[in-house]
Amino acid sequence: MAAVFYTLLVGLALLPLLLYSRFPYLLQDLRYLLKGIRIMTRLRRFKSSVPCFTVLDCFLENVRKNPQKNFIVFEDQSFSYAEAERLSNRVARAVRGRCGVREGDTVALFMGNEPLFVWTWLALSKLGCTVSLLNTNIRSKSLLHCFSCCRAKVLIAGADLRDAVEDVLPVLKEQEVCVLLMADHCDTDGIVSFNEEIKNASDEPLPISLRSKVTIRSPALYIYTSGTTGLPKAAVISHERVWLASFLQKMAGVSSDDIIYIYLPLYHSAGFLMGLTGAIERGITVVLRRKFSASQFWKDCRKYDVTVIQYIGEIMRYLCNTPKADSDRVHNVRLAFGNGIRADTWEEFLQRFGDVRICECYGATEGNIGFVNYVGKIGAMGRVNLLMKKASPFALIKYDTEKEEPTRDSRGFCVEVSTGETGLLVSKITKVAPFTGYANNQQQTDKKKLRNVFVDGDVYFNSGDLLKIDHEGFVYFQDRIGDTFRWKGENVATTEVADVLIMLDFIEEANVYGVKVPGHEGRIGMTAVKVMEGRNFSGSAMFEHVESLLPAYARPRFIRIQGAIDLTGTFKQMKVKLSEEGFNPTIIRDPLYFLDDKKKTYVPMTEEIFNSISDGRLRL
Repeated sequence: MAAVFYTLLVGLALLPLLLYSRFPYLLQDLRYLLKGIRIMTRLRRFKSSVPCFTVLDCFLENVRKNPQKNFIVFEDQSFSYAEAERLSNRVARAVRGRCGVREGDTVALFMGNEPLFVWTWLALSKLGCTVSLLNTNIRSKSLLHCFSCCRAKVLIAGADLRDAVEDVLPVLKEQEVCVLLMADHCDTDGIVSFNEEIKNASDEPLPISLRSKVTIRSPALYIYTSGTTGLPKAAVISHERVWLASFLQKMAGVSSDDIIYIYLPLYHSAGFLMGLTGAIERGITVVLRRKFSASQFWKDCRKYDVTVIQYIGEIMRYLCNTPKADSDRVHNVRLAFGNGIRADTWEEFLQRFGDVRICECYGATEGNIGFVNYVGKIGAMGRVNLLMKKASPFALIKYDTEKEEPTRDSRGFCVEVSTGETGLLVSKITKVAPFTGYANNQQQTDKKKLRNVFVDGDVYFNSGDLLKIDHEGFVYFQDRIGDTFRWKGENVATTEVADVLIMLDFIEEANVYGVKVPGHEGRIGMTAVKVMEGRNFSGSAMFEHVESLLPAYARPRFIRIQGAIDLTGTFKQMKVKLSEEGFNPTIIRDPLYFLDDKKKTYVPMTEEIFNSISDGRLRL
């Protein structure tokens, strides 16, 4: 009996080791699973409350619990939760009094990163409005399109964007839009300088009855995606979706004592949802900066005692490219979360800046699925578990890059790839994982839906991303497909850029694609063009055209002149081969041009320019 007893003891003692050898990530998986269950329980409770409990209500709860705690720290100013509440009340009452907005109206917010952006969003939420977050880089036709596609009735703009507003003011006046400028003075007819009205407004709380009809599925925001030419798409973000994105900080391990540093633009889902509303859910302090600065990054982190940072892949590389200093590890940052960091940059960042836990994640603004690398496996952007697949069914399917469409079997259904093989991510559209699509754009909404994937009648969200899942369940990003690629943290829609280029009177056809650049994440824009017969290519005219109509990240950096644009057998432009050929003038015999910002023209591409780009001397 004693031998059997001791054998059992030894077996029990070895059991953890055996489990660990077979399931090395079991504890992390269980912890993540429990967090997920608690979050879904909370979300169900929020849905059932009347009216539903939104992130705004969470903010008001923070005001009651910790009124004097710092909410926003900006430059040399700090604002407590209680101060933010009073200031947002003033904005709400002033907007309501001036423009007469009411529950269900859409108001467009055209402002950069500053506290007034936050107060205005809170104010509009208190009025039951849907807020359209306009990219501050857009101008002219693009600005009008973004404003109109969400059917906004009011435009609220930052003082520094006055010129952009005045450029489209005649059209806004025709539409009888209420235009408010956050400035002390503006003598332009049709624009109201709004600062004084805010100062004179009451800071008393607003009645909840003003938003009593808001539900968890009501649109909270419009966030623009793939907007590169004046035709962006307004992704509809429901209050439920705001919550799901906000919970990412909890899943990543952010606690109520943390201080987060936000410099990503608040008009993007990363800065607004993963950053700002996530911070409100945690009840923490936000150190807000107007724009990213590599030279000031760690100085700010030390000055404000930052413990959590956000990133996109490029940001981490920029930080690694700064001159090394003795103070590189002198900071209190313990966690970095975001998306798009390459494995080599990840390793370099940790070696240089110390023991910072990096939580890489994946998700699209309008998508219905996301992944989180809660284990910290270098290079992976997420991890898959059985519960996740049950709650949000997804698959990686075979994709024909030549035909630019999913591969289907003899029955007409898509084919799943094997473990370790690259495939197109598609996620089933269900009540639990809905795809709300784009505001007033059914064509683009339908374009993102893939039908009859595995059975007749099923509908999946087409992510447009090629991923790979290894034998341990870790997910790796491989590439973007189709009509978009990613550069500088922005999605670039190739068809939309091409539409802008062919507006030039000497361009007959344009085929836009992304090319890889050594030392950079993503792909930079390149265009193969066919010049009209009897005309000449003008580098200066092309430069002036793209500079006035495209944001910097969407402007083609390289131009390739072709006698004819290559087409597939189904008459689609061939991009894969062109992308692989890149921009090396020693390989490509077609005339090549390079966008030179200093000379304000496209100059002939030379070996010297190519070598400068390849070895990092010329920054793009």
